Amino acid sequence: MQAMQAQITIFIDADACPVKDETYKVAARHSLKVYVVANSYINVPRDPLIERIVVGNGPDAADDWIFEHVHDRAIVITADIPLADRALKAGACVIAPNGKPFTPDSIGMALANRNLMQDLREAGAVTGGPKPFGPRDRSTFLSALDLAINRLKRKG
Repeated sequence: MQAMQAQITIFIDADACPVKDETYKVAARHSLKVYVVANSYINVPRDPLIERIVVGNGPDAADDWIFEHVHDRAIVITADIPLADRALKAGACVIAPNGKPFTPDSIGMALANRNLMQDLREAGAVTGGPKPFGPRDRSTFLSALDLAINRLKRKG
């Protein structure tokens, strides 16, 4: 008897995610379950496939919840590089809100850059943040999400 395979599931690290609505639309088109995980109440559509998860206020509470629930047929949407690393190690597909996929090959450099920028900010050398989110980012994200879903569907 074969073990039942997990369904494709989407997890959104939602507190500052600019592509929640786009994710809901793509997930609906594919009839996929979406978990919207945040430290505070976030309004979500009334849809049985969309579930809001409100976690505690700890700094990594949302990340921890997502990590505890991901699997190899999960897609995680996050800009949080340490969460992306953890999700990749759990076998999930990870996409940033700007559409950039995190991969086992790219995560090491992303972590190193994050740590370098954090050190520079703490030293007062860097005060700027990431570039503003724009329409091209939204379009790139939609393409990356569709690609990830289709890859997981083909994988069976």
